[in-house]
Amino acid sequence: MKITDVKAHLLAIPIEEKDFPARWSWLNFNQIIVVIHTDEGITGYGEAFGYGVPQATASVINQVLNPMLVGADPTQIAALSDRMFRQTHLYGRYGITTFAISGVDIALWDILGKCAGLPLYRLLGGAQAGEVPAYASLVRYRDQGEIRAAASHAQRAGYKAIKLHQVDVESLKTVREAVGEEIRLMIDANCPWNPEQALDMALRFKPYRISWLEEPIWPPEDFRSLARLGNLCGIPIAAGENACTVFQFREMLEARAAAYIQPSVIKVGGVSEWRKVAAHAESYNVQIAPHSPYFGPGFLATAHLVASSPSASWIEYLYVTLASSVFKQPLKFENGCFQLPQGPGLGLDIDLDFIKRYEVS
Repeated sequence: MKITDVKAHLLAIPIEEKDFPARWSWLNFNQIIVVIHTDEGITGYGEAFGYGVPQATASVINQVLNPMLVGADPTQIAALSDRMFRQTHLYGRYGITTFAISGVDIALWDILGKCAGLPLYRLLGGAQAGEVPAYASLVRYRDQGEIRAAASHAQRAGYKAIKLHQVDVESLKTVREAVGEEIRLMIDANCPWNPEQALDMALRFKPYRISWLEEPIWPPEDFRSLARLGNLCGIPIAAGENACTVFQFREMLEARAAAYIQPSVIKVGGVSEWRKVAAHAESYNVQIAPHSPYFGPGFLATAHLVASSPSASWIEYLYVTLASSVFKQPLKFENGCFQLPQGPGLGLDIDLDFIKRYEVS
């Protein structure tokens, strides 16, 4: 089997707000869907990260990775991953280059699963259950009424845990009062504070019993400060959505920077690199709570990885409603869990008409 084409499709999908408010910074939700065609008619689908810079990520896939992969055997994933990293290191080992490699790697694993006739989680060692617990990851709100409405909607939908992207105590108090004591709450601050400010805010959040405080310190790679903050405030720290490759995660784990590490399969280097991160996390007895606020093949890959990884227990679901889905069949969600798809590879069929409808140049 040989690869005949590798292409990134940049999509812009409208967000609907008919049931609850969910303002999005970029108006439409961008998805980068990676499609790998082979000479035997098997097609693999992946997803690459592109918030804010989707054209840049797509360009790396189409102009840099495509020529180094066409003609290669898509089932030789380890060799192709090594080739992509080695031949792109001149452009940087992290960021956009690694986002592009991530999308291609996911598509290669999809092909391998389809060749074997097995869902991805079976290739990765199997799963203890056929479902993956999820938490609702809310967008950042300015209005207290809107965040209360969104949190209450998530609770009614069956989520047992909710993550806020707020940087104020009032919003946390509002949500805690709205959902009660049984719902787990987390805060993702997105790196706004220096270490002293982060400690002050952590202590102010503490009475509201958050399960973790995510990325509270700028810059996110200041692992020593994250470790010190966790020791001082007594709240578990989560970090890692901005880290690429196993080497950055190794530094994080050695610094004891976080109780939860958060590799993102569409940023870290794909399924191949995510598994390396998971192996390191197990050796440090640290939990994985992956970053996964996306709706395409990357979300499916995350579900398979969580199901097959003993150190992972949650999947993040970005709590917005897209106008349509890239999958022909809807993902099944019930009792706070997503059901693992059982089809070969990633498990669900891609709607090619959806790609044509929402693709932008």
